[in-house]
Amino acid sequence: MPPKFGTSGLRGLVTELTAQCVNDHIAAFIASCDLGTGLYLGHDLRDSSPDIAGMVATAARQQGVAVTKCGAVPTPALALAAMSAGAGAVMVTGSHIPADRNGLKFYTPDGEITKADESAILAHLGAESTAVDGPAVVANDTVADAYTNRYLTAFGAALDGMKIGLYAHSAVGRDMMAELLTRLGAEVSVLGSSDVFIPVDTEAVAPDVRQQLKDWASSAEFDAIVSTDADGDRPLVTDARGQIVPGDVLGQIAAAMLKAEVVVTPISSNTGVEAGGKFEKVIRTKIGSPYVIAEMAKTTSRVVGYEANGGFLLGYDAMGPWGPLPKLITRDAILPMLCCLGAARGKGVTAVVSQEPPRFTAADRLQDIPTERSAALVNALANDAENRADFLKKISGSEADHSTLDGLRMTLNDGRIVHLRPSGNAPELRLYVEADTTERAAKTLNDGLALLRTATADVL
Repeated sequence: MPPKFGTSGLRGLVTELTAQCVNDHIAAFIASCDLGTGLYLGHDLRDSSPDIAGMVATAARQQGVAVTKCGAVPTPALALAAMSAGAGAVMVTGSHIPADRNGLKFYTPDGEITKADESAILAHLGAESTAVDGPAVVANDTVADAYTNRYLTAFGAALDGMKIGLYAHSAVGRDMMAELLTRLGAEVSVLGSSDVFIPVDTEAVAPDVRQQLKDWASSAEFDAIVSTDADGDRPLVTDARGQIVPGDVLGQIAAAMLKAEVVVTPISSNTGVEAGGKFEKVIRTKIGSPYVIAEMAKTTSRVVGYEANGGFLLGYDAMGPWGPLPKLITRDAILPMLCCLGAARGKGVTAVVSQEPPRFTAADRLQDIPTERSAALVNALANDAENRADFLKKISGSEADHSTLDGLRMTLNDGRIVHLRPSGNAPELRLYVEADTTERAAKTLNDGLALLRTATADVL
């Protein structure tokens, strides 16, 4: 399947992200979006990322753009630096997808590109452009420091005395995170660092990773274990037992700590955000940060956004426990992580999570399912009530309501939620489940995945 451009930028097989492909998308980005003072460029730790970053730098220079190379840095750190400089940015990362794939994330000086920007970029693909060499590429090695200082100012010694395990794997921000957590007062133990790229999906954590987290937790007295995905815009936090706190629950906790008035979150996120009654308004969107950002832009209230994967967007100048925290409207892993850990100091992550409404989510996906096959299955269920009834009967449920805002989201009479959605950037069919206990959520997820494996095989 050729590289695909959409909600998470450009993604595809490394073998298909050729210099020509990269050049075409960078040229279209420059032609259709205002980059202000130039282009900031970063990358994750995949083997392919430095070479692709070189392609981006060459392509941008050929369009007369001033390029600042920032090296291996987390996506939100790159976005913060670029926005502070009034520049656009490109992050070379495939996020949580396997190492044989990669991609580009695009930013204007205002932050992540919007859906309108996406359309404009696609419209400019293949258009002729005049090559005018820009200035020589310059380097910036202060990006991680500026990002770290943001949180040192806001959180001070908020983690003083805590013992934190850091699952480093191949996350681009692992060294920065170890330093930050230590300077915030925690005793940090680095776990599972790898020179080989490991794709970590914080929304659908693999069973072997879940077990490893529990094993680490049982072998040491950690208050929590933390990590991120490959490019640092999605958090992973566990309690002292190694039990993962869902990303959307982290979002609820962070939003409350930061005294948000309005929360914007996709339809796949935990419904505890409404049930808790802590916010003046909760707005639901399609899945994807551009949809969240678009709704955030419509309000002048103290607005935050987050996704089910935990990526958190701060839409106003807030106050952390120790000092000011300027807005940053891009997905960020560190902020929700620190809010949860800060709230847990002295009482534990489990106690903090237990204060949230008892709604529990689980998510996973079937991989290597062509998008057209996933879409055909979801459409067949969405358009036929009898098909839906038969599907739900096999997981001991019946339908109370359903939504096709993004995929097919079915609310069951017993309060469970079952949400099917073809991935927008990978050949995957995702399944999101919500229930009133972790056990019911896990069972519904496992039963639903088994049904979908059979169903997708039967779709022609």
